[in-house]
Amino acid sequence: MTTTKTVGEALVDLLEANGVEVVFGIPGVHTVELYRGLAASKIRHVTPRHEQGAGFMADGYARVSGKPGVALVITGPGLTNTITAMAQARQDSIPMLVISGVNRRDSLGHGRGLLHELPDQHGMIKTLALYSHTLLNPDDLPFVVDRAFSVLLSGRPGPVHIEIPTDVMAARIEPKTIRSAAATRPRSDSETLQRAAILCADATRPVIICGGGALTAEAEVRALAEQIGAPVVTTVNARGMLAGSPLRVPASPSLKAVRSLLKEADLVLALGTEMGQTDYDMYADGGFPALRNLIRTDIDAAQLARGPHASLSILSGAKTATAGILAFLPGHAPKDGAARAEVARKAALKELTAKIRAEIAVVDAVYKALPDCTIVGDSTQAVYAGNLYCDAPRQRSWFNSATGYGALGYAPPAAVGAAVADPSRPVVCLVGDGGFQFSLAEIGSAVDVQARVIFLVWNNDGYQEIESYMIDSGVTPEGVRPSAPDFILAAKAYGIEAERLASVADLPRALADAGARNGPSLIEIHQIRTNGATA
Repeated sequence: MTTTKTVGEALVDLLEANGVEVVFGIPGVHTVELYRGLAASKIRHVTPRHEQGAGFMADGYARVSGKPGVALVITGPGLTNTITAMAQARQDSIPMLVISGVNRRDSLGHGRGLLHELPDQHGMIKTLALYSHTLLNPDDLPFVVDRAFSVLLSGRPGPVHIEIPTDVMAARIEPKTIRSAAATRPRSDSETLQRAAILCADATRPVIICGGGALTAEAEVRALAEQIGAPVVTTVNARGMLAGSPLRVPASPSLKAVRSLLKEADLVLALGTEMGQTDYDMYADGGFPALRNLIRTDIDAAQLARGPHASLSILSGAKTATAGILAFLPGHAPKDGAARAEVARKAALKELTAKIRAEIAVVDAVYKALPDCTIVGDSTQAVYAGNLYCDAPRQRSWFNSATGYGALGYAPPAAVGAAVADPSRPVVCLVGDGGFQFSLAEIGSAVDVQARVIFLVWNNDGYQEIESYMIDSGVTPEGVRPSAPDFILAAKAYGIEAERLASVADLPRALADAGARNGPSLIEIHQIRTNGATA
């Protein structure tokens, strides 16, 4: 006799089979049945204070773990609250599975005024998600979950969505054979890779650009760069790749020095980067140069059709493509890549203002005090500075929401997700006073799970970046000075150790103290009250 299970119980089994270890969510009456099997499973549940936080936690978890982050939210407001996080994940190619409820099947599309009802929830979300499915037939659950994970693992990552009607959640189904989803990534043909290798061999001034899609190919990129003598420029989501290598250029392609390096190159190999404006034209000045002999490698065929014209396009993951090119380059003699990379690094730093260099020095001080930490940033001035230049000690140790979709309030919940993914390392949440107020309550989430998160608050009494932009544009500043709470008192209200620094020189000591704690801490750097906060 076969023992049946509810859809909710079977869903938990399928998540476990696909390697899910953590789910971020807030339960409600529209998802209770999905929680039926959760307590008895090996999956850990983390409760944010807001569903947007659930999505951002899933994002931070995915970036550190390299596995899909999972959010479980109610129908209606639960899902709409998660949309901002899904949009950030879509822009930054972060694998995220969002499972939501939806009202019972016989109500869909009828507008009967049910609790949490939307006119067309699936229609709304399918414009954003890579894949969205409404589970109308309970027996289809294994196939739908399998397809969701296949989409997450096979192509360009992003958010996928499964919605389950409330009357389907409790339906009983017969368990089927449970297996993990298969990943089927595109691989280029050997002829194309050989053509790329010939171009690399013939180049005298090659340069490699790496985006977030190249993170899994670090060893292959290092080998290729060393073999052809190519400086390696890393975008924000790839920062930390080739840490310590003389070929690294951990600076933005929006800087004149990096653009000069690329303009002078006779071959540019772009790996896993969409070459979008927030990385390549941060100042929106239209000054990014035309590239000679551009080879683009991307896992998404549609992405290869966008952006700058390429002499050769390779539809493949960065790891397999780079390994394939290397196979055709035995004994190739290296060129002057290290010298060109050093010139670019020095020139990039030199062109930055004293203020930006001072902010970069704060980021450097964090890594010096806590070499194994991960910095998760929000849209704030110190993060903008780091995005221009940040010599991170390893990949996945620097990421933020200041590029791509650019959502404020990202860092606090994303930092919690990062800490859950790797509790062995401290996580520094670098956030401004404005952005922190978008998700201040997630301090409580950090307390609940005893996350090793150090909330490093960059307090400049408002939206100073926007205020400066308004002044530079001849606009009288308005709406840029929102009052902030006393962050020290707010942290202490949650039982968190907190201090406001008298001087930036005290930061290493404060970080060391915070890094030694098992749970969260808060440190505030105030532009006026903290000596040395600004140049």
